[in-house]
Amino acid sequence: MQGLAITWLGHSSFRVRTPGGKEILFDPWYTGNPAFPEAARPTKATGATVVGIWEICSYLGTKGVKNLEPMNKGGTITVQGLRITMTDARHSSSFNDHGVHNLGEAAGFVVKLENGQTIYYAGDTCLFGDMKIIAELYQPDIAFLPIGDRFTMGPDTAAIAAKWLGVKQVVPMHYGTFPLLTGTPEQLEQHLSGSGIEVLKLKRGETAE
Repeated sequence: MQGLAITWLGHSSFRVRTPGGKEILFDPWYTGNPAFPEAARPTKATGATVVGIWEICSYLGTKGVKNLEPMNKGGTITVQGLRITMTDARHSSSFNDHGVHNLGEAAGFVVKLENGQTIYYAGDTCLFGDMKIIAELYQPDIAFLPIGDRFTMGPDTAAIAAKWLGVKQVVPMHYGTFPLLTGTPEQLEQHLSGSGIEVLKLKRGETAE
């Protein structure tokens, strides 16, 4: 086993290397993402397994993606030794590809790693009361939470989410990409002052272990 490694790829995109050496890409927005570090861009198709809600997987299947693991909220699957549960999130969900396509509902993920450590990737979402249920059921250690405001939680409500979840560390995301996203990690730190919850502040392309 090795240490958990988290790389921020801009906006809400992350590469996570698990203690067992697996690689997870959360929200891999490569094309059209002004915050994506060019050095991290893949040079060819990876053949990675895509885990997503049913509608997204169905759509990707029409685009030739082969390795798909469709699921829905409340479900749990095991992929390459990682236990993955899809949770609720509150946000719009569609895609404009020569017309607007319904891609199911917004969702988050809880991933239990090989060493028993649990991470919660909230996705694009507002604060919602069932985060308390996520805390009760899964006891996450680390939460990836949006803080940009306007389209998701801001730093103030993200701090409330972190406290409800009972996590030791928060990885802020969905901020700084566009001028409308005004929330900052420093503001999140202020709202978490005295809580004992650490804010992991990464530069784009930076990795923390």
